[in-house]
Amino acid sequence: MCAAALPGQAWAAGESGSYVFADGIKQVRGAATTSDAPRLAAGATYKDAIKGGGKLIYRVDLDAKTNAYVSAVAVPGAGSQVDLMDGLKVSLQDRDGYDCGSNESRFGSATYPRPIADYAHRTLEKDSSSCQEAGSYYVVIERTGKAASPGSWDLEIRHVLEPKPKTEGPTAAPENWASASPAPPAGGPRERPGGTSFFDATGLAEGEWTDRIEPGRSRFYRVPVDWGQQIFASADLGSSSGNGFVGSALAMTLFNPVQGVVSSTDSMSYDGKQKSAALDPLPPVRYENRYDSSSDFENTRFAGWYYLRVSLNPEVGEKFGKKPYGLTLRINVKGTPQKAPAYDGPAGIFAVTQDDKEAAASGQSAPEAEKSDTMKLVAAAGIGAGSVLVLGLGAWTLLARRRGAAADGGPAAREEPAQYGPPTSW
Repeated sequence: MCAAALPGQAWAAGESGSYVFADGIKQVRGAATTSDAPRLAAGATYKDAIKGGGKLIYRVDLDAKTNAYVSAVAVPGAGSQVDLMDGLKVSLQDRDGYDCGSNESRFGSATYPRPIADYAHRTLEKDSSSCQEAGSYYVVIERTGKAASPGSWDLEIRHVLEPKPKTEGPTAAPENWASASPAPPAGGPRERPGGTSFFDATGLAEGEWTDRIEPGRSRFYRVPVDWGQQIFASADLGSSSGNGFVGSALAMTLFNPVQGVVSSTDSMSYDGKQKSAALDPLPPVRYENRYDSSSDFENTRFAGWYYLRVSLNPEVGEKFGKKPYGLTLRINVKGTPQKAPAYDGPAGIFAVTQDDKEAAASGQSAPEAEKSDTMKLVAAAGIGAGSVLVLGLGAWTLLARRRGAAADGGPAAREEPAQYGPPTSW
């Protein structure tokens, strides 16, 4: 059902923007029925396309030891028209058609094409009798809203697993947490160009970051948020000459590590004067947040990379000129990192490592960080081999000196003769 991996490529995503799909992405074709559904492997990323009013079905094989997540990113084609009710729904169902979990994202009042995403999950709960057993489950991805909306949307689909904790912990989200927005980060603005997708999202640490964004384009950033930490984010759109008014000029959405919507805002209007928008304060990241019915809690259920997508309405270009506009992001990450759950297996993407912190500080995307790690390994291997070579040459030089001294009748002549000669190759 799956074709060979495709290299990373750019597909249109809005009037003038583009979306870079993940390297190594695999082509897949969703089925109309569960009987023909292709299998999605855990840890893999797939590409498909969905028509207006369409429904695609895939299969995942799950055990009874891990939580499962399947996300879909929808990328409307160039020149697409979208309605406020148009959206993407992702569901995960068992063999009896029971809905284990589902989420839906809509364009809302910001009715212009841009990448949207959401996810579905199967969470293991000791007091639940549904969706807990091992076996085949089905992923259903649907385009909701106007079935007559023209054109297909490209899809980027991911399937990841999260191990269960070795022991059961709290099952209630905290009732008290800091809900006041912090003071703006110190240090002054620094330039940090954003990426085009979840795959090449630019790393950000706490601070004030500047970028340029064109009408119709989306910029992607990623921020590591550890257990017990809170993320606060705001965006400023710079002033511009000209007259006009654009409602829903800037849309900003925060996604969790599995591309689930955590918080969003699209109410910024623009009249040429500088404007600011901020996400609502969010609770600290905790494992037990998943047991709360509120989406703010449920979607801050794990540590890892949190993604920020900022999109500029193409109408801004029509009213104020088709040019790059100043964009300033202010990121605060508050709270001391807490101990991670004692997962019964590798945490995978649900953790924040020292390498992640360094990648955020230096502004690296995931492929850049991977390349950097590879270069570090190569350098370490080179240093190790060089050290062996230097030590070997040092030993050989010392041996040669001793042999010379022995030949002259010096003190070294009384030492035991060497049992080996100089190296023949290195």
